Amino acid sequence: MSPWLTVVGIGEDGWAGLGRDARRALLAAVAVYGGERHLALLPARLSARRVAWPKPFSVEPLLHEKSRPVVVLASGDPMLFGVGGTLARHLEANAWRVLPAPSSLSLAAARLQWPLQDVASVSLVGRPLASLNASLNRGARLFVLSSDGASPAAIAALLDARGFGASRMSVFEHLGGANERRIDARADDWTHARVAALNLVAVECRANADGASLPLTAGLPDDAYRHDGQLTKRDVRAITLARLAPRAGELLWDVGAGCGSIGIEWMRAHPSCRAIAIEADHGRQRLIEHNRDALGVPGLQLIDGEAPGALVGLPAPDAVFIGGGVTVPGVLDACWAKLREGGRLVANAVTLQSEAALIAWRAQHGGDLTRIGVAQAEPLGAFDTWRQALPITLLHAFKR
Repeated sequence: MSPWLTVVGIGEDGWAGLGRDARRALLAAVAVYGGERHLALLPARLSARRVAWPKPFSVEPLLHEKSRPVVVLASGDPMLFGVGGTLARHLEANAWRVLPAPSSLSLAAARLQWPLQDVASVSLVGRPLASLNASLNRGARLFVLSSDGASPAAIAALLDARGFGASRMSVFEHLGGANERRIDARADDWTHARVAALNLVAVECRANADGASLPLTAGLPDDAYRHDGQLTKRDVRAITLARLAPRAGELLWDVGAGCGSIGIEWMRAHPSCRAIAIEADHGRQRLIEHNRDALGVPGLQLIDGEAPGALVGLPAPDAVFIGGGVTVPGVLDACWAKLREGGRLVANAVTLQSEAALIAWRAQHGGDLTRIGVAQAEPLGAFDTWRQALPITLLHAFKR
């Protein structure tokens, strides 16, 4: 069966930049779907019905066109932060084909002579500005897909506030078109409140003397978090994350999340990792909201409530961390029941009662117990001595 749908990538040069196959598809189409800007790039002589995407965006009208030749217009490469990803979730592989054009990232890389494989890409289209924080590292090169004409100024302000004001920014307007323009400046010297709505921002990260790059490994410094004392400390956090073993695309429940450190570092392990933080204390919820934004994972979902009741209706997790509440009846069993096969459950205990709960649960379900003791050297008069932190009992169970 030949595909009824062709997705055509179109650049700012419009019809003139399309290849033969893309032009043939448009000439044969009974309908062309796309954004208003894309549709305006087509010549008047095309007979196809032009349909702008509904607001809010939905592909449902398009799906009713099946069996007739239809074209969807998309910016550049439709499979790169584009509509192609949405269509792939709705269509069989043999129902459609994609004819890409150079993406804005490819064009910007060519202008800057940056090897594209060495550049991290961040999209702010429909995403919070805080998403950028996870990518700020000394020497990093970033391409940022802007949400609108105010995005570059907001990016510059964020860079300056985070100690990266010395970073070089290049803003490209209307890449690949007749109105293409480039603006270069340091982040701390950015003066353009607004630019063209269609723009891409390239950033070469340079840290000021006070600019801090956070490590990629688990166990961020404790002072990276705002907290009220309910924080899984750095060394224990690193061990806990190692036992949780995040993998791409997996979902974590952080039960009794405190300031959110475990869920945050789970999500920092890979861009596709997801986490849900369950926390009943409203003050700690505000800490989680601050920390998830400051550390670049604003997608961390926050649930107001206590386990086990707050767990009802949540999607099944691939891993569960219980940092508080193991003595509450039903919490361990509810988490274990919802955990996917192959999933990992990790729970930490510091009191005798919570340790006893872990021991009793392990007797029924299995798992490993580990005692973690950490001591720090601290002054004692004219000398130094070890100050022992409270020991932690860690339960690690694998669901087969």
